[in-house]
Amino acid sequence: MGERMNWINRYIDEPLLQGAATVMKLWHGRTGQRPDLLEPVWNLLSIAFLLIAGPQVLAGEVLWLSEAALVMLALPSVLKLYKASAASADYDLKDYKALRATALQKRENEWALRLAVVVGALVLPLARPVDDVASAYFMLGACLWFSLTAPARFYLNAAEPPTPDEGDRLFRPALGSAA
Repeated sequence: MGERMNWINRYIDEPLLQGAATVMKLWHGRTGQRPDLLEPVWNLLSIAFLLIAGPQVLAGEVLWLSEAALVMLALPSVLKLYKASAASADYDLKDYKALRATALQKRENEWALRLAVVVGALVLPLARPVDDVASAYFMLGACLWFSLTAPARFYLNAAEPPTPDEGDRLFRPALGSAA
């Protein structure tokens, strides 16, 4: 049993954590934004995709219901981004240490939960929908939202955050320099 768990950890969990850390590093390096803002931005982009796709397959009350549900799902991310814009946007060593401590704690304590979310995200869209076409599309949208956002949330929260100087424009090499 221990060998299987090591295999799962080594070939599934660790690469996903490293991928999330790389994405956070790229996000922070390209935008200069705090790395913990990537998850709410990704959630809002996923919801925007589903809001655009909804009218293509739904109409009437089902469309209104699904769009209202998506707006409610977007509210926590909007509030998090609003609070971050009101607070200091600086990402310093204190913030890095706090994010790193939280990520380490989540890496150690929530690895089984992360793997369960990944399996759920892979299997959930394949679930047999109900016979009603509108309900089937509604469930497909819910499954897509979960599959697009839940693994990202868990892995971005547990990944190693970038150091503060990786997004600082003063530390970036000048364009065309041989650095």
